[in-house]
Amino acid sequence: MILKHGETPAAFIARVTGILSPPLLPELRFHLAEETVALWNQTEEALQEQGLPPPFWAFAWAGGQALGRYCFDRPEIVAGKRVLDFAAGGGMAGIAAARAGASTVTASEIDAFAIEACRLNAALNDCAVETVLGDVTQLDRHWDVILAGDVFYEKGPAERIDRWLSTQHTRGATVLIGDPGRSFLPTGRLEKLAEYDVPVTRDLEDREIRHAKVWRYFA
Repeated sequence: MILKHGETPAAFIARVTGILSPPLLPELRFHLAEETVALWNQTEEALQEQGLPPPFWAFAWAGGQALGRYCFDRPEIVAGKRVLDFAAGGGMAGIAAARAGASTVTASEIDAFAIEACRLNAALNDCAVETVLGDVTQLDRHWDVILAGDVFYEKGPAERIDRWLSTQHTRGATVLIGDPGRSFLPTGRLEKLAEYDVPVTRDLEDREIRHAKVWRYFA
């Protein structure tokens, strides 16, 4: 789906998505792809022409859904806390944390379209989310809780993310990881807190159900 001349990211997102509730988060609504393969393929085709990034923000990934559900199921984890939704995509986990009582929520992304999706989705769910465009690992900021969903799928970035999240854990942050079994999840240093069966799109995940877990680093 090619960006039209003069079209803003917000207008593009509204045009290529529908407003839907993810299976595990019926309390919330998001701008999500209704035709998964069409949006993904067409956006990839536009990469070379217009520099659009892949639309990770347009899908309800299993790890983000699991984190969001955990925030609703265990609101004391985030209530009154400063929360970072790291590599937020469309902001699913962070918005759930905001609705569960977080004092502040920051959604970080390196994709400007994802940042705009976070803003639109926060407005849909009547909650406040600060957005940070860029590499949040380079900022001198502290959060009480860090949510990281579906970030361990590529070796190099996964190793860097693991180091940063582990450092935040040692500095006192509660780091929660939502993951359905991505290849580079450092399970040897994590403990499982919860597990959810998450309906997903077969076109993206090659199955209809993912068993997504919520993890944290060992104390």
